[in-house]
Amino acid sequence: MSEGIFSREVLLVGSETMAAIASKKVIIFGVGGVGSWCAESLVRSGIEQLTIVDSDCVCVTNVNRQLMATSKTIGKAKVEVLKERLLEINPAARVNAIQGVYTQETSHTFNLYSYDYVIDAIDSLKDKANLILETTKTDARLFSSMGAALKMDVTKIQVAEFWKVKGCPLAAALRRKFRHEKTFPSKKFKCVYSEELLQNRGLQPADSPSQSRPNGTVAHATAIFGFMLAGLLIQDIYEGVSES
Repeated sequence: MSEGIFSREVLLVGSETMAAIASKKVIIFGVGGVGSWCAESLVRSGIEQLTIVDSDCVCVTNVNRQLMATSKTIGKAKVEVLKERLLEINPAARVNAIQGVYTQETSHTFNLYSYDYVIDAIDSLKDKANLILETTKTDARLFSSMGAALKMDVTKIQVAEFWKVKGCPLAAALRRKFRHEKTFPSKKFKCVYSEELLQNRGLQPADSPSQSRPNGTVAHATAIFGFMLAGLLIQDIYEGVSES
């Protein structure tokens, strides 16, 4: 069945590239509005060795933008629901679902050196910074999502090397953190980002603490961030095969 699933892709990229795609080990940190769509795109593109990491369960506010979030999956672990869907797409895929969180304290449990690609879709500034620092010490190729909230215009979503990202508060905060701590990524890596920065027009819940109030998000923006991360990864494999 796998041959049938990927027959249209084989026409485009060739069997050698498809074999290369299937051989790569990928880990995605964060499978929310960005990471969930990235995971689906990767499996539909032939990635067969995928680890997904997220500690959260599906809640009602996820339904507007997260792939596996529906009225029937509320309350279930995100990684387990997503794994079930991914295996329905390709039963031959090996999907490792980890309901946990990446932090400096847990980083050693993930063995980043064992992966060919690392996808960063983490929201936490501190954890994101640590993942970037640790991944860039390895041979793995890193692709990172900058802030996908407060975005509406998909034509403004783009890709740049981390130090060349403009207009993104999250990227700016990461750079400030690295400079302040005098600890920097060991190599360059590409990011998906948008310079657009809208304002929330709706009212925040009255009981929501000001320091943890969420920003508005829409599915088409977060999904495109995820698809672009997947596209960067598949393109990298394709180019590697073409150049060999």
